[in-house]
Amino acid sequence: MTSNALLCFCGSQQPYADCCEPFHLKTKQPHTPEQLMRARYSAYAVKNAVFVRESYAKEKQAENSISEIKDFANSCRFINLTVLDSGYNDETGFVTFKAHYFYQDLYCQLAENSRFIKEDGQWRYLDGEITPVADIKVKRNDTCPCGSNKKYKKCHSV
Repeated sequence: MTSNALLCFCGSQQPYADCCEPFHLKTKQPHTPEQLMRARYSAYAVKNAVFVRESYAKEKQAENSISEIKDFANSCRFINLTVLDSGYNDETGFVTFKAHYFYQDLYCQLAENSRFIKEDGQWRYLDGEITPVADIKVKRNDTCPCGSNKKYKKCHSV
């Protein structure tokens, strides 16, 4: 399947080629913190650790190595992003979201209120406040928690 036919991983219901891919290819820049958050999620889904690292605020890049980002991305199967709220002014912004993914046979949610800043005219991820959410152990014959109503073994199991 070409990227033109593939729906974007960020949940926008737009083709990946028209949504987050131009940000990943650096042919466009996100105009809002929400666009950057969606592009970051999609970058994790496509294992683009360089984009994720470069989208951090400069002061945070050193503590987020490409190899650690890549290891996390490679260990997960990303399934859904839900943006709950977002807003911004000229210099700062926020996005409240839930990222849904599988790690081995655990269904995980990362619930976060992220903070963004503008650096050199571009939005960058600064940090976030994470709300703990319990992981769910999923067995082969359980209904997949992604909402497909299929059994896990026929849906997101590896």
